[in-house]
Amino acid sequence: MKPTALLLALAFAMTAHAADLPTPPDVAKKPHVVKAPFGAERVDEYYWLRDDTRKDPVMLAYLNAENAYANAQLAPLKPLQDKLYDEVVARIKQDDSSVPYMERGYWYYTRYETGQDYPIHARRKGSMDAAEDVLLDVNAMAVGKDYYAVGARDISQDNRLLAYADDSNGRRQYTIRFKDLAAGKTLPDVISGSSGSMAWADDNKTLFYVENDPETLLTTRVKKHVLGTDPKHDALVYEEGDDTYYMGIGRSRDDKYILIVLDSTVSNEVRYAPAADPQTFAVLAPRERDVEYDADHFDGHWVIRTNADGAKNFKLATAADGSTSRESWKDWIAHDPKVYIEGFELFDGFTAIAERSEGLERVRVLKTDGRGEYVTADEPAYSMGLDVNTESGTPWLRYSYSSMTTPGTTFELNIATGERRMLKQQPVLGGFESKNYVTERVWVPARDGTKVPVSLVYRKGFKRDGSAAMLQYGYGSYGASMDPGFNLGIISLLDRGMVYALAHIRGGQEMGRGWYEDGKLFNKLHSFTDFIDVTRWLVVNKYADCNRVAAMGGSAGGLLMGAITNMAPDDYRVIVSQVPFVDVVTTMLDPSIPLTTNEYDEWGNPENKASYDYMLAYSPYDNLKKRDYPAIFVGTGLWDSQVQYWEPAKYVARLRDLDTGSRPVVFRINMEAGHGGKSGRFRRYREMAEQQAFMLDQLGVAETK
Repeated sequence: MKPTALLLALAFAMTAHAADLPTPPDVAKKPHVVKAPFGAERVDEYYWLRDDTRKDPVMLAYLNAENAYANAQLAPLKPLQDKLYDEVVARIKQDDSSVPYMERGYWYYTRYETGQDYPIHARRKGSMDAAEDVLLDVNAMAVGKDYYAVGARDISQDNRLLAYADDSNGRRQYTIRFKDLAAGKTLPDVISGSSGSMAWADDNKTLFYVENDPETLLTTRVKKHVLGTDPKHDALVYEEGDDTYYMGIGRSRDDKYILIVLDSTVSNEVRYAPAADPQTFAVLAPRERDVEYDADHFDGHWVIRTNADGAKNFKLATAADGSTSRESWKDWIAHDPKVYIEGFELFDGFTAIAERSEGLERVRVLKTDGRGEYVTADEPAYSMGLDVNTESGTPWLRYSYSSMTTPGTTFELNIATGERRMLKQQPVLGGFESKNYVTERVWVPARDGTKVPVSLVYRKGFKRDGSAAMLQYGYGSYGASMDPGFNLGIISLLDRGMVYALAHIRGGQEMGRGWYEDGKLFNKLHSFTDFIDVTRWLVVNKYADCNRVAAMGGSAGGLLMGAITNMAPDDYRVIVSQVPFVDVVTTMLDPSIPLTTNEYDEWGNPENKASYDYMLAYSPYDNLKKRDYPAIFVGTGLWDSQVQYWEPAKYVARLRDLDTGSRPVVFRINMEAGHGGKSGRFRRYREMAEQQAFMLDQLGVAETK
């Protein structure tokens, strides 16, 4: 009789609970040779755990057995998990809502109701005192689903139709649906297999959308759907033949154009067509390797952010309407080697520019007369950026502000008068007061002399005597900056005397474009050594006890966790690694896996021997060896499309096989979700509480407060 997944899971679980002592499942080894084109070979004994269909009963039984083992291992910590969960939920104002914004005569906002996991998206016509028009009640839509999320939403230009994208398993393969807002009815048109990116044409019946490749999930085609027609016959508008590019679609600031935006790691291309008659898309400037740009159209011309002509930290240029070549661009805001330009927003009387310098964000306002000024901040480490600014004809600029001690705040600044007003600050209940916490910024010398910025937060009264437990977080990839904003989930750690350190390591973009380039490709090791050097400096300078340090990261930050686990296992007592990218070489050798081809310029292409050798030198899965390892918590989702579940599954199996120590390795698999974990605002805090309880127990602070 063919064994079912349930029977196999029971068999695994019985093995795991022999003699009532939790022991991890035993995973079969089935040697598989992974070959590189130039002849290199590696043996992967756990390759068999990969199942693209996610239906193999033996594989599912193993994952279920891991969850059973995790339950048994963590059972004694259940009271602490519940306490941590109750603490964080008690800080949440459950009947909360976002700051409304005006667009084409309607105020749009999102609100939550007490006890409900999902948002309600709504609007009011003309005034917030008008009757509420519920666009989507996601709580009702999610009933009976283990996972549910609404992604992008787009309103037609006549305000009558809503197109929205939803996902019911976390794999980010969206289905686009339509709702007639005037009639309150969902229309029969359904488009599957989309990235969720979409834009209405001016005729209010044609929707342009991006279609995913069903195997690689890459954004490969733009199609247009006319309401009332069969989506199977949707016309192909554009197809991208280079699988190193991602693709999105939207409208320009002035609503004149529909834009197709193509992005690779090192180049971009923008195509545009008039929204009133989008028949043909012109190229704003043909793609060139190592030339990146993004553009917006306003007031009869283009504004372009680009790194062309050696502008590593980007500059702003302009071009006339109808431009189709970079030769027609004219420099506007010059390149500054000390200031990285992240983005911009165009208004009738001014331009707001999002910049970054000295590791911190800032917003510069440039008026039409050429005068510029910066929005001020009052703390040494903070996060600031442009907020939702849907109207170009207003003198009010909205921006967001947060720090490790200041909850997320939305301000608006009147550029004409200088008046500033707070629209909302994230309410934090449960007796929280910002004055009880302290944030600081320190600069840590890395082993090559580079100064690495680190943002710290702790409770007031903290004594720097080398006795505290510390959690250090990092990412360091894709040029993604980890800014020191407010984190509701760490307050319970600070209240228990812990220090939280955010290491702004190379590979991010906190210090400008050079910071990113110095932590990618053949410089990737800098990300890992920076993180380790930060840990050691904080210990030497008595922010933490060397035996009470935890580290955490997710996705590419999970690669970071795997690398530091191999490179400096004695520096960390416990590691928390979420959806970790740990099997670098095997994944990057397989172009059928989502994200692989787009990321050759991030990690390297291992079909090239030099790249293969460099990546192999740090790939966490390939560098595990017999030694004592820290306590480790690894999490993944069965339906993850960004980092496939089998990477952490193989990693845990090999780690357990080689680990000579006695500290626990826990592997938690969310069987109903993908890269982002469970859906719903409260469910994710359950996952967080489980991880924190494990960490606190290993650090010896579980019962103290």
